This record gives sequence, C-alpha cells and structure tokens, in this order.
Amino acid sequence: MKYQGVLIAVSDLEKSKEFYDRVCGSQVILDFGANVTLTGGFSLQTLKTWQEFTGKKACFGGNDAELYFEEDDFDAFIAKLAAFDDIDYVHPLMEHSWGQRVVRFYDPDHHIIEVGENIVAVVKRFLNSGLTEEETARRMDVPVDYVRTCLEEGEENDF
Repeated sequence: MKYQGVLIAVSDLEKSKEFYDRVCGSQVILDFGANVTLTGGFSLQTLKTWQEFTGKKACFGGNDAELYFEEDDFDAFIAKLAAFDDIDYVHPLMEHSWGQRVVRFYDPDHHIIEVGENIVAVVKRFLNSGLTEEETARRMDVPVDYVRTCLEEGEENDF
C-alpha cells in the first residue's frame, strides 16, 4: 500500500480552488471535474460526490484536523494574509515554545489551515539573533545535531 495524500470535501469547488490558490499558492495540477488535485499533494472533492461515494454526511468545522503548510518567507506571508479581508482566523500569529511562528485560519468550509514558519528559517532566525548552535538547540528543545542538519539543508536549498 502506498499513501497518496489527503482529500477534503468542499461545498463549492470553484470557491475552494480560488481560495487555495490566492491564499496558499496551491494550484490545480489535475482536474477531474468533481475531484481536483492541488500542488502540495492534497485534493478537493465536491461535497455531493464525496457523500455519494461514502454514503456519509459531511460535518464541516469539526476542528479536529488541519492541513499544514510551511512558508519560507513567513513575514511576507503574514503581510499577504493581513491584506485579505475574508480570512476567518482560528487564532492570530503565535509562537510555539520551540520558536516556530504559526497562524491558523479556516478555509471556506471551515477546514483548519495551519501555516508555519519553515523550521530551517527558525534555526537561522535564532542564529542571526546571536544565539550559538548550542543555545539554539536549547531554545528549540532539539539536539544540536538537528540544528546542524537544518543548517546543511538551508545551504543545499539556498535558504
């Protein structure tokens, strides 16, 4: 068996496609009418089709799962998000105990979207603030080797 990704039912496919493109930068890569795959490996399916296939009624807004994205330029994303007047926030920008900044908001059907600061960017932010690798590891509650791996990954990806 091979995992293929997440599929969420949506009440208005066109509205959801527009939302995910505009807000998250997720673009349609496959469109089968009632089922659409977006960049990032997740899919949208019309509510009607989902209910026909499963025989179940959908319950939007359950607050029990989320789609998780990471953003390399988190400050720019937060500024972009602030420009939209139709974002319904789960919570505003916050910082987790390990230093990663995140924001959570709802899509048009009240699926939770979390956008987190890329963890390599968190490491670089701490190092750029003057912390050593060891201090960064303590601040993030991770091994020093993890911090070093993030730095190597950042160099490989020109981050």
